Order: sequence, then structure tokens, then C-alpha cells
Amino acid sequence: MSTYVTTPIYYVNALPHLGHAYTTIVTDTYSRFRKLCGDDVRFQTGTDEHGEKIVEAAVKEGVSPREYVDRISTAFQGTWPSLSVEPDYLIRTTDADHMQTVQDILQMVYDKGDIYFSEYSGLYCKGCERFLTEKELVDGKCPDHQVAPEEISEQNYFFRMSKYQDWLINHIKENPEFITPERYRNEVLSFLSEPLEDLCISRPTSRLTWGIPLPFDENFVTYVWFDALINYLTGLGYPNGELYAKYWQDAEHVIAKDILKPHAIYWPTMLRSMDVPAYKRLHVHGYWNVDETKMSKSIGNVVRPKDLVEAYGVDTLRYFVLREMSFGLDSSFSADSIIARQNSDLANDLGNLFSRSLTMIDKYAGQKVPQIEQSLEEEAEQELQQAIQDMLVAYEKHMNSFNFHKGLQSVWEVISLLNKYIVTNAPWDLAKDDSQQGRLNVVLYTLLEALRVLAIVLKPVMPSAADKMAAALSLENFDQATLTDCTWGGMTAGQALAAPEPLFPRLEKKKKEQKQQAQSKAKKKPATKAEQLDGVITFEQFGQVELRVATVIAAESIPKADKLLKLTVEAPEKRTIVAGIAEYYAPEDLPGRQVIIVANLKPAKLRGVVSEGMVLAAKQKLEDGTEQLTLATVAEKMAPGSRVA
Repeated sequence: MSTYVTTPIYYVNALPHLGHAYTTIVTDTYSRFRKLCGDDVRFQTGTDEHGEKIVEAAVKEGVSPREYVDRISTAFQGTWPSLSVEPDYLIRTTDADHMQTVQDILQMVYDKGDIYFSEYSGLYCKGCERFLTEKELVDGKCPDHQVAPEEISEQNYFFRMSKYQDWLINHIKENPEFITPERYRNEVLSFLSEPLEDLCISRPTSRLTWGIPLPFDENFVTYVWFDALINYLTGLGYPNGELYAKYWQDAEHVIAKDILKPHAIYWPTMLRSMDVPAYKRLHVHGYWNVDETKMSKSIGNVVRPKDLVEAYGVDTLRYFVLREMSFGLDSSFSADSIIARQNSDLANDLGNLFSRSLTMIDKYAGQKVPQIEQSLEEEAEQELQQAIQDMLVAYEKHMNSFNFHKGLQSVWEVISLLNKYIVTNAPWDLAKDDSQQGRLNVVLYTLLEALRVLAIVLKPVMPSAADKMAAALSLENFDQATLTDCTWGGMTAGQALAAPEPLFPRLEKKKKEQKQQAQSKAKKKPATKAEQLDGVITFEQFGQVELRVATVIAAESIPKADKLLKLTVEAPEKRTIVAGIAEYYAPEDLPGRQVIIVANLKPAKLRGVVSEGMVLAAKQKLEDGTEQLTLATVAEKMAPGSRVA
């Protein structure tokens, strides 16, 4: 069997955040799971790089759209390895072959008569980059962007989407798994219960030039969705590529609920017009909130994947998001919840089971797989083997239906049974009685065999941890293991085992440390009025400080300095500044930003780097006790070196 699974191509008007990370981790996990089932899998992700919001973002950064999309697309591509995500193909909508395929499809659909020219007046949301209907508005505003759409009248090209409404309704009803979970299938059918309007598929070049030109009218470019959705075909070499012939019939798309309508309505009707079979399944997930609040750049609670990996580790992050979110529903991220999962599920349950089992093998069996006599097996072993077989059935069912939290729950039920099995059978007591050596060997072998099965089923979820388990168990060709290898009895008697690496260290809550620091500061004697006035300066003194606007050209980490970044800025001359902002900004976040610097400080050497100034920033304490730092800047783009008065 084959599987073709895709993420949406991510819009590059912002850097990757937790939502992007979740979608991609889910897709990577499903890709690895299908390989575990023996499928031939192709996994694709990429970036969506045309449209009005891209132009706006580039203008804001003071760069061309091409420079901007190259930078942000590179940031996305650089994020995936840190999340143990391994796509087979990364596509960009600015790729020449993609742009040509889009034009070929536009011409084909136009020649068929499914694209026509007309004038339209409607409510246009810049955030969605599409016209909204009155039915979609909530209190007169776009529900996703919380702004009132703008009334626009202009001539454009339209796709006869309404022509395929009845076909789409029938297709959804006849294929229950076409859109999952069911709540989103019902939502789409509810939307289709009203007459479907045709889709505006162009933007006049008088308003937008950053897009793919229509092949039949050079005065228009392609609407971003008619461009973006076609990436799923381009990545397979449509129409004549071998990959297209091999994989398309098994296509599965993974998306967040905010882009349900384009994927569940626009895309199937486009495919129908092109005489291309519809994709197999569409999997729709909910939003990640942060501490019960929706992520938003304006309130400063956007969570970056790199920060999470650095704080908790990639396997912990992958496990947490898959276990915590019920696929299709919204979920909430917090430091407390991920630390709780790490300490309870990973460190206490799995990590402790793995460590104590291998320690006992070393102590009681000379770090080798013991030889066993099956006649010495008791009811406990039979029950455990049956529990593992039941787990494998549930695991495969839930992972295939994107109920990852349930699949992992079934695995952890076995982990819990194994921990109880150790306590009940007390190998340390058996080891004290020579007559119980045979029984001890059965117990130790059972633990090793169960750990082998656990390593296999955890491969899609926590690849690094599973590899560590496999290395300690000396499992050969583990990268090629499938669910068929979970048959009981895979460990070979006498096989030497390796020293295990710790899987998951316990994490301490930073809040406790911050609370203690705050209490310590509160105990200090408050400053007197005279002491407070000592810090007052005069106008003349302040006039000696030279504040200038600087543009960050490059940023990089400084080895062995976790809090420092080396910035190269233009102000207007090039200079190097060492800034203590690494806890709040990643190096890739900074190029193109304008900051305010103290330009006339005496140069100082910090960690071997000469710093020629100081970057200004504001810091505030948030409600959860953590601190937020924001770089000082100017409201509008200014020439580097402009004096701040």
C-alpha cells in the first residue's frame, strides 16, 4: 500500500509557531506510523509565498517580497529537523515548476469554460485574502481576524464552483471518512446547504503584482488559494509524473480548522473541474491556546518551536502535543502541563520502567538476554502478553484514525501494567534464591520483550527516545522495524545488551524559583528618598547619550553564552553589538528589524566579542511570573543612523 500525506503549505507572513509545529509533528507522526504499517509513504510540506499579506510584511521589513519569502521560508525549513520532522519533499509556491503547473491548470479550466470574467462587489477580508459572506461574519467581523471586512467592487475572474456543489455534497455523504473528525464534515455539509457562490480566482495587477500571472490575461494574477492548493499536485509531478500516478489516489491532507473551507470546498471542486480524482481524506485539527488564551502577536504569547525544544527536548514536545490534544478540538499549552507530562508520563512511567529493567538485567543476568523455560511462565506473563496484543490492535486503530491521544493512552496502560509487574514479581527477591533462577529469567525476559515492543510503537511519536531504547536493547535494523515485528519472542537468548542512556530527566518548575526570587527581593529594605534621588540626571547629562535607529543585518549566537547574541547593525556605519536578548529572541527573528541603540558607548569586550553600543529594550513581568522583553523600535521605517531626539 502507499500513503501520500501533506501539511498545508505555511503562509510566510510570520515565523513558525506552535500551531505550525503541531500540524507538522502530527503529519510526520502519521507518516512514520504508516511506514510502521509497511506502507510506501510520501510526506510533503512547504511554504505559501504569494499574496497581499506577503507584500505588506515585506514592505514593513523594508525588503523586496523575494528577499522576504526567501528568509522566512528558510526559517520554516530550518525548524523541521529540530522537531525530528523528516519530510520527503519541501515545496515553495515560488518554485518555477509549481508556477508553470498553476498556469497550465488555469488555462485548462478556462478553456473548459469553468472560469469567466465578471464584476463583483463584496466584503473582503485582508487577513483571509478572500471575500466573505454575511453568514460567515460574527457581529459584523471576520471570526478569525476580528476585523470588519472592507466593501470592495472590482472586475475579476471567477471559477464556476457552484457548478460542482451537488457533486460535492453527494461525494461527502457517500464517503464518510472524506472529512474527519465528523464535526467538520457536518460543518461543511451545513455550509453547502445554502447556494454556493462562485470563487473569485484573480487579483488585478493594479492592486497586486506579487503572484502568478493568469495565462489568459496579463492584467491579473492568481488568487493565493488557487495557487496554493495546487501544490499538492505539483509536488508529485502532475500530470505525467510517476509519483503522481503512484501516490495521488492515496492523498491525505492535514490542516487546522481555519482553512477548512478552502480545503473541503474550493479544492475538491477545482479537482472535479480538472477531471482529477478527489483526495482520499482531509484531517482537521483545532487550535492551540497558550495558558487558555489564543496565541496572538499583539499580546506577546506566541510560542516558538525552537524555544520549546530547547526548554523541554524534542521527544517531550512531540509526546506532549500528541497526548494533550484530542484531534479536532482546541487544546491549551502551558509550562506546567508539559512539565507534568514530562515528569509523570515520561520520567516516572516510561523512563523509570526502562532504567530499572535494564539495571536488573545488568545485575542479575550479566547484561545479556536470559535463556528461559516457557514452562516457568505463569498467568501473569500470559495476561501481560494478551494486554500487549490488545494494545497493538487499539494502537493501530487509533493512530490510523488520528486519535493519537487514545493510541498513546493504550500504550501507557501497558507501561503501567509493566511497572506493576515488576513490583508484584520482585526480581530482587527472586535473585536471593538460587532455586528461583529460572523464574527470575522469565520475569527479566518478559520485561525485555515488552520494552522491545514499546520501542517499536513509540518510533513514530518519539523517534529519538525509541532509538535510545533500541540501542540499549541491541535491536538490529530497528529503522526498518514494522508492526509485524511486534510478535512476541523477538529477543535472542544470550544476546549482549548495551548500557542504557537516560531517557527523560525530571524537570523542575521555573515558577517556583521565580517566586522565591521575588520573595527574596521583597524582603530587601526599600530605598530611601535620598537614595532614589541619587539616580536623577540633568538635561545636559541626558544630552550626552546618543540614541540612533539601527537596522539589524545579521544575528548569531555566541558559544557558551546562553543569554547573548552577536548583532551586526547598520547605523549608518556597520558595527557589532553584543545584546543580552537570547532568551527572548532567536537569531533568525532579527535580521531586517529596526532597533534603537546607544551609539556612543565606549566599546567593551564581552565573551571575546567587541561590542560597539547597546540595544534598548523594555521588560515587563507577566501574570504567570515570567518576564517578557521587547526591543525598542520606531513606529515607521527610518534611515539607519537616524537620531532619536
